[in-house]
Amino acid sequence: MSQYRMRPTREIELCLQYLPAGLQDIVLELRSLIVSVAPTAKEVVHRKGFTYYDEDRGGPVSAGICQIRLQPDHIRLAFVHGAFLPDPRGLLEGDEKAMRYVKLYSYDQAPWDDLKALITASAQFDPYSLKQS
Repeated sequence: MSQYRMRPTREIELCLQYLPAGLQDIVLELRSLIVSVAPTAKEVVHRKGFTYYDEDRGGPVSAGICQIRLQPDHIRLAFVHGAFLPDPRGLLEGDEKAMRYVKLYSYDQAPWDDLKALITASAQFDPYSLKQS
């Protein structure tokens, strides 16, 4: 079984250095939520942000939990299978086939409990349970 591989703090700081402090705080809090919900998630750093998936179940798409995408004025918490997640507060945006995201502009205004619920639902989602049409 894989263990959560938290990237070194210095590596994360380098990735976030050009973001405003408020957006950095959002990213750090999202990372904490993800590890609390999915402690064995694999974290991958790329030029657009971070991707999290359950390596024991597959790759970033089939076992994708979420992505943190760095934008100049906000952070996007994206879900590869977001169209299939319960979203009682209507937070998810997007019109792609399955990908959905939540835009976060402010740490203080972020709906942290709802975000944790979305991350939890995504970590438990099995795309193979969907019927082929």
